[in-house]
Order: sequence, then C-alpha cells, then structure tokens
Amino acid sequence: MIRKKKKLKMKIKGQIVKNISDIYDVLIEGEIITCKCRGLLRHKNIIPLVGDYVLIDKEKCIIESIFPRQNEIVRPKVANITKAFVITSLKHPDLDLNLLDKLLVELEINKIEPVIVITKKDLLEKSKLNEYKKILDYYRNIGYKVIYNTEISKLKKELEDNVTVFMGQTGAGKSTLLNKLFSDLKLQTGDVSIALGRGRHTTRHAEIIIKENIKVLDTPGFSALSFLNFKETDVRDAFLEFKKYSCPFKDCMHLKENECNVIKEVNNKNILASRYENYKNFINEFRR
Repeated sequence: MIRKKKKLKMKIKGQIVKNISDIYDVLIEGEIITCKCRGLLRHKNIIPLVGDYVLIDKEKCIIESIFPRQNEIVRPKVANITKAFVITSLKHPDLDLNLLDKLLVELEINKIEPVIVITKKDLLEKSKLNEYKKILDYYRNIGYKVIYNTEISKLKKELEDNVTVFMGQTGAGKSTLLNKLFSDLKLQTGDVSIALGRGRHTTRHAEIIIKENIKVLDTPGFSALSFLNFKETDVRDAFLEFKKYSCPFKDCMHLKENECNVIKEVNNKNILASRYENYKNFINEFRR
C-alpha cells in the first residue's frame, strides 16, 4: 500500500505593511499576502500592529504568531520602527514646540532616531524666520538632525535602509512631503482649517509604503500624546541637554533644588526656556 505523504504546512516570516479592520497585508520576499489573525491570538487579546514581523501559514493566509517587538508606539499604533520624521510646520499650523518635545521624548524612550523635518518655511516673514532659526539651531546643537522639506536628497538619504514613521501636527504636510519624495504615490492631501488652525485628516490608516530599500509609514495626523506608559525618570532622561550638566543630587528631577545645575543653566539661558517649561509640564502630568 502506498502511503500518501503528509502535506507540510508552509509557515514563513513576513512583515505587516497594512491593516484595515481585521485584514492584514503581509510582505514576504517582495510579495504581498492578505491575511487574517489566528483566533487564538484574538482570544489572548494579542493585536498585530503595522510593522510587526509575523509567522504566517501561507496556504491558509493566517497569522500564526508575532515575533518580539523592537519597539512600539502607542499612537499611531505601529511597531519595529528605526527612524521617525517629525514633521514640524512653521505656519498654518504654527510651530508647536510642546508637541515637538512630546514626540521627541516618546521617540527617545523607544530608542527611535528622530529627524525634525521643517515645513512651510516660505509662509513666514523674515523676522519671524530668523527667530525660529535660532530655536532650530538649539535642537541641532543638542544632537537632533533638522532638515527642511525642500532638501529632498538629504531626506531620501535618511530614509535608506530604515523603517521610518512620519508623525507630527495634523496639516503639517506629511502626505505632501511623501508625494515630493515619491512622485508616483499621489497621496490625498487636505487644506488647513482656518478656524481650527489645523489640517483635515487625509490619511485613514497606518501603512508601510515600500520603495526599493526604503520603507516609510504614512499615518493619520494627531495633535496630542499621553505619557501614561512612561515613568517620570524616563521623561527626564529623554531631555538630551540635561545630561550635559552633572547635578550634585542623586536622581535629581531638576524641578526645585536650589543647587541643581540644570536649573542654573536654564537661568543662564543655556537651556531653551520652552524646552524646560515643556519638561515641567510633562512631569506635572504624572502628578495630577
């Protein structure tokens, strides 16, 4: 009697590049396979995210398991990001240093390299632009890359061999920038509401866009974050300039101690006042 060979299950590793409802597009060796999540994962309340590396049953188009994440951003919900373009508008909507610093803190804690991308410079009068240039120079001096959205070749270089998330103010020009970087995308863009001072949402879901050795995420715009998943010390340590000044107090939170060197440097204007005010506001979020 001839025994039939058992059909081997074809399980293979891929990366989720798109998710709408309970449908997941998984990239495997240049091919997109549309999958659903295994019921057991749903019962355990394990939710796959865009950016997750997953093991799938290729024949059944089922996600069997999720590999450990390098990192995870809560909003937008994405995983395994190596770089972030923080899209920062100077006008319509106006420069929001509070949001910029919140995003930088979140990225530092998640060990994701930030690149501050400046948009709408052309809308500013010269005097205001000179004022903003001094602020941007401060961010450069403490260790951040700051690039204008017109510097396309520099931006493309930053994107190479990374999974990059685009984040920032609604209406700051994320989709517009993606269209500049990749002219064949033709993503929908929206006008900024004059009454609200922010843009209309044009991106409805997180999706990895793949172009040769570049992977970028276009995500819905947002204008607020929460530090609920962090600790006070995480936020403190994410302010890069604080590390330059050694405090005489162990585990100093740089809030009220008279001999605190960070407070001294704020008073000496070596630390940007808005950065320090934002830091205090972030810490106060924990203490309400």
